[in-house]
Amino acid sequence: MYAALWRVLPGPVWLRILFVLIIVAGVLVVLAAWVFPWIDALITPTQEVTVDQ
Repeated sequence: MYAALWRVLPGPVWLRILFVLIIVAGVLVVLAAWVFPWIDALITPTQEVTVDQ
């Protein structure tokens, strides 16, 4: 998969590395902005915590 992605990207090596970094940053932003909050809402629907002393 990574080799296929590398072959599809245009330009010299330094430009390919730049494209890969931009793609990875975009994936991380999407995960942090939409995917992780959605999963968190499914896992922990309530944040109420009580402690008895």
